[in-house]
Amino acid sequence: MQEVFLDTARGPIAALRGGTPGGPRVLALHGWLDNAASFLPLQAQLPMFDLVALDLPGHGASAHRLPGYDYVFVDWIHDVLDALDALGWQRAHLLGHSMGGAIATVVAASAPERVEKLALIEALGPISGIADEAGPRLRQAVAARRALDTTRAPRKIPDLDTAVDARLAASKMTREAARLIVERNLRPLEDGFAWRSDARLTLPTHVRTGEAFVQSWLRAIEAPVLVIAADPAPPYFNPEIRAGRLAQLRDGRVQVIAGGHHLHMEQAARVAEPLREFLAT
Repeated sequence: MQEVFLDTARGPIAALRGGTPGGPRVLALHGWLDNAASFLPLQAQLPMFDLVALDLPGHGASAHRLPGYDYVFVDWIHDVLDALDALGWQRAHLLGHSMGGAIATVVAASAPERVEKLALIEALGPISGIADEAGPRLRQAVAARRALDTTRAPRKIPDLDTAVDARLAASKMTREAARLIVERNLRPLEDGFAWRSDARLTLPTHVRTGEAFVQSWLRAIEAPVLVIAADPAPPYFNPEIRAGRLAQLRDGRVQVIAGGHHLHMEQAARVAEPLREFLAT
């Protein structure tokens, strides 16, 4: 895949592009603190598509939000639509993993004319919140935001292996998968590396939408939807939540595959099978 940069009103969005020019258009959106490189294993299994994998703002080689601003969930909708505009794609398939799948879901709900099909890995809408937890969450998020020191020099990472170890301490995946993500998320210093991702991405969110609202968004989706879910499932996307959300869709189906949260990297050939069938028909 070749690196490209898309000019948008809020700054350049970096991406990796590969596959067949003129093939079916697929815009891929990665998970939280991942980047476009997380789709490298899967893209090798989908050579018939014109696949563009974004570095979402604040991730990888993309621009960060302006100082003083936060990463508000609904703003991701406009980042994706801006990327489609920059590519000259009026319509495309959306492929999303985890947070990227949640973003792809709300894009399909809010701008159905831009989405042909929606393929989601380990997601169907954003993580919902509980009303009783809204007050403490808001207080925690505001305190964390006010305490963040954006003037502090970046923490130095001595070598790539140390960075991979740090990622593996936070996320369960194979070392090979972590290395792909980490390599794209480092910038060189004189005596080591620093993370390229925006520190504001690690702050707690101020608001989580209630489940009833998420399900209403799902009912607004017009595109066919394929969900690929891992077994065992994470608690925030367990079979009960998944079934309740799938029931809201006009045209939705699910494929459960044994594996971890990053199964699209660790079992790319297995995940590509249902994707090819779904997106090519």
